[in-house]
Amino acid sequence: MIEKDEIIKFWLESSEKDFKTMEDLFQTNNNHWSLFMGHLVIEKLAKAVYVKRTGNHPPLIHDIRRILEKAGIDIEQNRKTALDSVTRFNIKARYDDYKQNFYKLCTDSFTKEWIENIKDTRLWIKSML
Repeated sequence: MIEKDEIIKFWLESSEKDFKTMEDLFQTNNNHWSLFMGHLVIEKLAKAVYVKRTGNHPPLIHDIRRILEKAGIDIEQNRKTALDSVTRFNIKARYDDYKQNFYKLCTDSFTKEWIENIKDTRLWIKSML
């Protein structure tokens, strides 16, 4: 089995690449894809925390709050709500039946607000590593 530190490093490096992609997509007005990448940034960091806290491979789920809860992280209600919203960006950007409504929702101001939230969440999760 790969060493725990190597697995954590993998999730961190992958998250950093996705963070850059998220910013690049926002700069080119690809708002819905930017938020989708933002979800991946946070999900991968949550999985790094899970590995650090448990020593096990992370669960094969995309629900960020559940990953952190399974890692034993105590999450305030306002963070739970934000994590649930970011998790929904994964679904809405990915599946065709959600995409049209999600495109409309992803105005520049909406996307900018959520990118700031993702950046804040990213720092919060990284502080656990």
